[in-house]
Amino acid sequence: MDTVTRRRFLIASGVTGAAALAAGTAWTLRDLFETAAWDDRPGDARTLVLVTLYGGNDGLANVIPFAAPGYRDARQELAYAPEEVLRLNDELGLNPALAGLKRMYDAGRLAVVRGVGYPKPDHSHFRSMDIWQTAQPDRPGNTGWLGRWLDSVGGDPRHAVSFEPVLPPLLAGATTAGAAIPVTGLALPNGISMSTLTSLGQSSPGEPPLQARAARAFADLVAVDTLIQSAAAEPDDEQSPTSAGTGTGGRADLPEQLALVARCVEAGVATRVFSVSLGGFDLHADERNSQEALLKRLDSALTTFAERMARTEAGRRVVVVVYSEFGRRVAANGSDGTDHGTASNMFVLGAPVKGGLYGEQPSLADLDNGDLKFTTDFRSVYATVLRDVLDADPGQILNYTKPLGGFL
Repeated sequence: MDTVTRRRFLIASGVTGAAALAAGTAWTLRDLFETAAWDDRPGDARTLVLVTLYGGNDGLANVIPFAAPGYRDARQELAYAPEEVLRLNDELGLNPALAGLKRMYDAGRLAVVRGVGYPKPDHSHFRSMDIWQTAQPDRPGNTGWLGRWLDSVGGDPRHAVSFEPVLPPLLAGATTAGAAIPVTGLALPNGISMSTLTSLGQSSPGEPPLQARAARAFADLVAVDTLIQSAAAEPDDEQSPTSAGTGTGGRADLPEQLALVARCVEAGVATRVFSVSLGGFDLHADERNSQEALLKRLDSALTTFAERMARTEAGRRVVVVVYSEFGRRVAANGSDGTDHGTASNMFVLGAPVKGGLYGEQPSLADLDNGDLKFTTDFRSVYATVLRDVLDADPGQILNYTKPLGGFL
């Protein structure tokens, strides 16, 4: 099939993502799997999977200080009774929707880092996320912390991959950037069948290089869609949550994203960092049921992924880090929700993790205008990850040299 026909098809059809692929401006799973043949990764190298929870995940509804004085008065209808939580000790417990993470905690493979934040916190979703992704609290910069790591290793973009349509700022460096590989599947217009797309992906012997590349792009679209559909078809008893959260970014298909990460790890690709996300946590109203639905889906996705990773040598070198741009206010608002807050928790899980509680639990009796005071600088967690997962110098990447010891 000639190049003009393919180009006209792209323009006329509106096949999602096809134009970018055909123009060579996006990476594909084929490009990623090609790196399995590279020999640039030490045999004991670890892999980082960073999970961003967009919207401001309510840390006090994740790790619940059920015994703290003032907890029930502040939280009112959002409060959990001591018998409802999954107890970590006599003062703290996990949300009842996090049963899988509780099993990982009991097995010593989940670290809960408490009171994580930064000085002079910002309540804006976008500025706070910029701060977390650039790791520059004083003044968010133009490069992401993992983008700077990619710069430092002089890496191919495929060393840091996001399964999202747009590359998140955290993977953008000064001289290079990670690879964004859209995984939303295909949205074919009326009258266009998959067989038509397949025929467009069949190259002809002796055709010009650019024409052959266009054919490969169509073939990749079909391959990606097949992989997405098969990943989505894997066992998952949880339904997508109905969330009252506002649109602050993130995806709803975390299980599918992690299924693709698992396949990449098992295939031995050269990627050292994967970025995935889940959105919907901006719950200003009717929080409890929506939060539990989101946490249940998060729990299922993380534990299914962790169990799969535990089956292989490469998988047992994977570390998962879960964070959100901020927590919520201590007191519930008048709509049975919570408003933008400050310090929250981070979860770190996987076979290399030394489970337990890390950092100091913020006091509910010593607040900053109704907000929790942070006790752990988020850069200390990043520093530990850079040093112990990515074998990098935290001082060079973060301009911060105080790793939080113990969990890796």
